[in-house]
Amino acid sequence: MEDREIEVKFLEIDKEAMRARLRALGAADRGEELISEIIFYDPDRRWITENKFVRIRQAARGARLTYKESDEESVDGTIEIELSIESLNKGKKFLQAVGLVASREQEKRRHSFVLDQVMIDIDTWPQVPTYIELEGESEAALKAVAEKLGLDWSKKVVGTAGKVIEEHYGIPVRSYQYFTFTRSGP
Repeated sequence: MEDREIEVKFLEIDKEAMRARLRALGAADRGEELISEIIFYDPDRRWITENKFVRIRQAARGARLTYKESDEESVDGTIEIELSIESLNKGKKFLQAVGLVASREQEKRRHSFVLDQVMIDIDTWPQVPTYIELEGESEAALKAVAEKLGLDWSKKVVGTAGKVIEEHYGIPVRSYQYFTFTRSGP
């Protein structure tokens, strides 16, 4: 399917060592930035248990609106439909006008690289050890890059950031209103 996201995460990496390894392998360094996001659910929050959400993201390269629906079980189990929008505020107004509810404001630091046509994001969230995310055109491409990076494929994790943070670190982030570097909680 065209809108399938093929992605895996590897938790608790050494950020500096991984950046050095990526540079040594000749990965294209796309820079590091702070990313601000607002997560939206349906009014009765049923989407949380159905692993669905809409996200507005503001980064240095612009604002994006994304719909995600994940089965949380496989590398290619997430539907992702994404488009550029004018601004975070315009996106928020639009989603609220169609009945979605702004549920959580969150932020993370992301350092992005590209190696062998695989997007590599080193993500640092509040209160959570840094992890790496690989996204590409096929599971085989992800496996090949993971091997080059010295990552053990048997330790891969699939699922949305919210679900991973809840399951692996015990932080009930999907029930939070804020998950930022300066504010966290319901």
